[in-house]
Amino acid sequence: MSVIAEELAKKQREVSVAEFFERNRHLLGFDNKRKALLTVVKEAVDNALDACEEARILPDISVEVIDMTNDRFRIIVEDNGPGIVKKNIPNVFAKLLYGSKFHAMKQSRGQQGIGISAAVLYAQLTTGRPAKITSKISKDHPAEYFELHLDTQKNAPEIVKEEQKVWKKEHGVKIELDISATYQKGDQSVDTYLKETAIVNPHATIIYTSPKAEQLVFPRATDKLPIQPHEIKPHPEGVELGRMQKMLKFTESRTLQSFLTNEFSRVGPNTAKEICQNATLLPQMKPSDMQLADMEKLMDGITKTKIMAPPTDCVVPIGADLLEKGLKKEIAAEFYTSVTRSPSVYRGTPFVVEIALAYGGAQPADQSITVLRFANRVPLLYQQSACASFKSVLGINWKPYGLQQSQGALPSGPLTIAVHLASVWPPFTSEAKEAIAHYPEIVKEMKLALQECGRKLGLYVNKKRRAQEEQERVNIFEVYIPEVAASVAELAGEKKEKLLESLQKMLAKNKEFIAKHKGQEVTENKHEKKDAEDQVSLKRFAERDDND
Repeated sequence: MSVIAEELAKKQREVSVAEFFERNRHLLGFDNKRKALLTVVKEAVDNALDACEEARILPDISVEVIDMTNDRFRIIVEDNGPGIVKKNIPNVFAKLLYGSKFHAMKQSRGQQGIGISAAVLYAQLTTGRPAKITSKISKDHPAEYFELHLDTQKNAPEIVKEEQKVWKKEHGVKIELDISATYQKGDQSVDTYLKETAIVNPHATIIYTSPKAEQLVFPRATDKLPIQPHEIKPHPEGVELGRMQKMLKFTESRTLQSFLTNEFSRVGPNTAKEICQNATLLPQMKPSDMQLADMEKLMDGITKTKIMAPPTDCVVPIGADLLEKGLKKEIAAEFYTSVTRSPSVYRGTPFVVEIALAYGGAQPADQSITVLRFANRVPLLYQQSACASFKSVLGINWKPYGLQQSQGALPSGPLTIAVHLASVWPPFTSEAKEAIAHYPEIVKEMKLALQECGRKLGLYVNKKRRAQEEQERVNIFEVYIPEVAASVAELAGEKKEKLLESLQKMLAKNKEFIAKHKGQEVTENKHEKKDAEDQVSLKRFAERDDND
């Protein structure tokens, strides 16, 4: 048996993260050729938007997808961001799990340092071509050009070519990848991804050239950059025992009280003392002396202590007005409304839910509504049924808001719903970041936001229905006005012309009333004060929601 054990031991070796994802690329969104095209574009565009926002530059992003025939495509993404310094270029693009955001407790699109290097790896696996990177950090510096491969055994960049180039751009990054893929329009295409990206990033201009050489421009709707999120320390309520053990091991604090005060947000000296008291531990205890039993007591003490919720300046929502502007820019409709909820917390992690609705337009009334899902300003196009956003929409009773709905199905009607989650750490269900996990706190906030928008939608739909019914009555009356005038004139002994004129004036007043109540004023200015009837209706809808 010892011989067998020794033989088995010879076969065991370390597996690099690059080798793991080389064999399991489906975990990163490279399940099939169509999805691979979207994933590569997505990772490059997300990086470009993040870089521009961190440098406080309004993003101008160019995306070009060139059909090279035989299921080969060349993807070129160029931005006007701050660029990347020469020494970091190889690691940024050709080393998995290399980045600056993994440990930062603040909202950002990318976090793991996997995305763009995984796209480079996929290009290498499917075409053997190196990634071509051009970067320029200012007009006074030359452009640095690299051609890179990724050494999967070492998870390290392999430089194929390195030189300086003349590039007219003052600053920015351009990445060029050749990949094996297929292109098809539809709900899960590059076209849809860029359109939805334009909705939740109204400060960005995106120029897209499709494989069919069609150019689409998504202009910015605002010149105002999003507020920069602030980095925060972890909240004690969101830290698990294993992470607490690691933090205690590497802390520079000399006492347990100072450790709690220095390493966590919302923990001052008094709160730290209270945690120690509830944990039956001495505040002067050295963190390095703590055993597993002491750590378990500490966790129990945190649970028993009332600690203020974490600060929320680490999360920057789009804002109801800008989200609505983005939706108006890309979705043609007759009524829009939006809401941004107050910040909330799951497992000590701050998050904000935002909802926007667009009702009316060309979408058939008997077709299921459209649900657009976003996390940290990034569209989620796959795994819709597994996502908390979709489940939240499905869990709302939409009938009181004027839509038809079968049990267990999405409602039908000309409605588009955008659901956005902004968070320090969105709880994705996989490394591909395609669906949000069903945390009760997140689902609750989504449902409350959907109901708030639904009540406004219900007011509009009911007003429109009443106006249509009144219009039908007016149309019937208009047809019979001459006969009514003649009959009344004969009975009353009045002149027919005079009665006809009076009836037409009355008809004109009714038409004016109908036009006023068709809901246009709600579309043009949703911030006007509601009249008494609207307030009563909103209260009635709220009561229905509570009963549901």
